[in-house]
Amino acid sequence: MYDLTNVKHTHLVGIKGSGMAALAQLLLADGIVVTGSDVAEYFFTDDTLKQLGIVPKLFTVDNITEDVDMVIYSAAWEDHDECKAAREKRVPLMSYAQAIAYYFNSRYGIAVAGSHGKTTTSAMLAYVLSELGKDPTAVIGSRVTQFGTNALVGHSDYFVLEADEYKNKLALYEPKATILTSVDYDHPDFFKTFHDYKKVFVDFLSKDCQKNIVVCSDNGGVGILLNDIEQGNVITYGWNVDAYYRGINYRIEEGQGVFEVLKNGASLGEFYIGLVGQHNASNAISIIALCDMMHIPLDAAFTQALSSFKGTARRFEQKGVVGETIIIDDYAHHPIEVQATLEAAKKHFDGKRIWCVFVPHTFSRTAALLEEFAHSFRDVEKVIVLDIYASAREVANETEVTSKDLVEKINVLSRNAIHVHSNADAVVFLKDHLDEIDVLITMGAGDVWKVGADLLEDI
Repeated sequence: MYDLTNVKHTHLVGIKGSGMAALAQLLLADGIVVTGSDVAEYFFTDDTLKQLGIVPKLFTVDNITEDVDMVIYSAAWEDHDECKAAREKRVPLMSYAQAIAYYFNSRYGIAVAGSHGKTTTSAMLAYVLSELGKDPTAVIGSRVTQFGTNALVGHSDYFVLEADEYKNKLALYEPKATILTSVDYDHPDFFKTFHDYKKVFVDFLSKDCQKNIVVCSDNGGVGILLNDIEQGNVITYGWNVDAYYRGINYRIEEGQGVFEVLKNGASLGEFYIGLVGQHNASNAISIIALCDMMHIPLDAAFTQALSSFKGTARRFEQKGVVGETIIIDDYAHHPIEVQATLEAAKKHFDGKRIWCVFVPHTFSRTAALLEEFAHSFRDVEKVIVLDIYASAREVANETEVTSKDLVEKINVLSRNAIHVHSNADAVVFLKDHLDEIDVLITMGAGDVWKVGADLLEDI
């Protein structure tokens, strides 16, 4: 349905998006000329695109030149003037998800889906398969530390995809195997109810193409979903006693997470991961389960690959030290993610004074999940809440909710929140209080990472 077979020159609208930059690598590998446009703001993908020989242009309709025979756009820019110009010139258009589906559906596609944990899990799986010589293709939502980019262009049939549910992109993908990490209501700007949100996962897991499916039975939303699908090819993983692949005895030894995995009660042995938090051990169990189901040996090479994975950018990424303060950056922007990350930080930095700078992402999510967010910051000494970051896909609507509303809710429970407007305001405040902070975590989907970067620049 979505065909790139005879395309010679693609123009990518919103090329700096992580998925779009990964797609550019797939297109180039097929010998297709790639140009692209975006905003001037720096993204981590700028470095990747530079290595590919692509210099992103600033948005203008003049970018739709006569030799462009396909325009591919990210979800955030679907109605952009460049797309309108392409339609007027009768240049074919394709969404990012449609283009990825063109590649993914023709391979042994492995989708990693869910509300949280997609990036780390898909990156970990792609890394393990790569280390085992499986030569996968992979598209990940963030830069993978050991890849130096967020994509692999492999030559085998394996294709690992971080499969995003926003705008029901899942409907386009035809995977042979799936890991489902969680189902917690999100993207209220598109999914008006939890039922609407859950349904896209139900439909996705019910596709006939699905052969091996592993789902996290610890997650309440997944439990609800399981009532609505045929479970013949669905296997559970997690920490609860009913999980088919069950993790037990999680602990920290010499900075590594250690745990045993039982398969239907029989031990598969002990495994190690270098990432912080039991939630990341849960991600690893999903990979152990899927690889076992795919008859990939869980041998010494597998264990070594799993334990040597170093994570991805903006997922509990240590950026440096300012004085005695450790600076960590994390992408968490849903209350479940926030709480899990901060709980893990409290255990990892036992007894340390932890502060968080948090930027809420989108007015709709903040309004819909305000109560849940209010419960997410109990494990920090103080949380500094910035103004809501609306992103390109949402018009600011401060009549609906503001960061001050979130601060008031947090302070009813924890009395540890303050509101400042901007990154610059946060930096000024933090400079006066660094001697009170052992660990500073910048957190959110916007550019809050710049707070840590600015502090580190002053070293």
